[in-house]
Amino acid sequence: MSLRSLLLLLVGIAILAFVGANWGVMMEPTHLSLIVADVQAPLGLVMLGLLAGVSCMFVLMIAYIQGTVLVETRRHAKELAAQRELADKAEASRFTDLRAHLDQEMQRLNETLEKVSQETLSRVDRAEMGLREHSAQPELSKLAQTVEGFNRELHMRIDRLEMGLGERIAHPPQPPALQAPASAPVYTHAAGDAYVDVDDATPR
Repeated sequence: MSLRSLLLLLVGIAILAFVGANWGVMMEPTHLSLIVADVQAPLGLVMLGLLAGVSCMFVLMIAYIQGTVLVETRRHAKELAAQRELADKAEASRFTDLRAHLDQEMQRLNETLEKVSQETLSRVDRAEMGLREHSAQPELSKLAQTVEGFNRELHMRIDRLEMGLGERIAHPPQPPALQAPASAPVYTHAAGDAYVDVDDATPR
C-alpha cells in the first residue's frame, strides 16, 4: 500500500470516528436556508452528505484521470511498438542493404585480388623464364668450354702417350755388351736366385 492510500484511509477513519461520536448532535433538525426556500433538516447529516458527494466526485475524477492516463499510456505504447517495429524493419533493411553492399565489395575485391595474383604469377613466370634464359646460357657455355678444354687436354695427353710408346716399340734400347775374361766364367743372375754360366748354361 502506498503512502497516499494509507493517508486517505486514515482520514476516512478519522471522519467516521468523528461522525460516530457526534451522531446525535448531527441528527438534530435545524432551520436551513436554500436561498430559494427554507427547510428543516439536520445540519450534520447535510454536511456529511455534501462531504460524501465531494469525495465521490473526487474519486470519480481521479478514476477518470487514471483511465485517461491508462488510455494514453496504451496508445503511446502502441505507437512506440509501431515505431519500434518500423525502426526494426528499417534497421533490418539497412543491414540487408549493407550486407548486399559488403557482398558486392567482397566479390569485387576477390576478383581484383584474383586478377592481381594472376598478373603477378604471370610476371613471376616470365621473370623466371627470362632469368633462366639469361643465366643458363652463360653457365652452359662456360661448362661447354670447360669440358672442351678437359677433352683437348686429355686428347693431348693420350697423343703424347701414344707417341712415346710408338718410339719405344720402334727403337728399343740396346743393353751394353759385357766381355768376360777367358780365365773366369761369366755368371748372370736369373730368376730363382740361381747363377747361370754363360758358357755352358749350367746352374751352379
